[in-house]
Parts: sequence; structure tokens; C-alpha cells
Amino acid sequence: MYVLVYITASNHEVAKKIASHLLESKLVACANIFPIESMYWWRGKIENDNEVAIILKTKEKLVKKIIEEVKKLHSYTNPCIIAIPIIHGSEEFLKWIDEETI
Repeated sequence: MYVLVYITASNHEVAKKIASHLLESKLVACANIFPIESMYWWRGKIENDNEVAIILKTKEKLVKKIIEEVKKLHSYTNPCIIAIPIIHGSEEFLKWIDEETI
């Protein structure tokens, strides 16, 4: 099974550091990084921040290792790291994920 892993980070530098590490470790085949505006509850109040989102393409069996690695590099106490199943996809694209990850 294949998944998208969604992560938010404080800035582009942190996001790029995380993505580069995961790519070099062959835990992900691809990382998309883009700016977002986030509103969320934190310690009893609503926060509004500019953040960076990372979407990773990978295999489900690698998610636990990805979470471990991201927590080592992330600047947040409680980072958003979630996996979303890929229900369907291009066979060629999914094969490419297999070829590019461990």
C-alpha cells in the first residue's frame, strides 16, 4: 500500500531539511513543499501562523520510520505528521515509488 505523508513545518528551511533527509534515506520517493497559512488551537488559544506544508509520496511500511526521523529533525514539540492512504493511482507512478524507496 502507498501513502501520502503530510507534515507542517515552521519555515522553508526546516521543511527542506526534513525532505532532503528523507529522500537521501530513501524513505520517500518525492517531497512537495509549499507555503500555507495555518489556524489552530495551541495551549488554550487560537493561533494563526504562516507555515510550510510537506507532502511526501511513500510506502505505508515506511511511515513509522519516517515519523521517527521527522521527530529528530523537527522544530515543533508536537509536529503534524499524518499518513493518508492512496486508494488508487497510476500503476507507473506507484511502481516508481517502489523503485525509489527502500
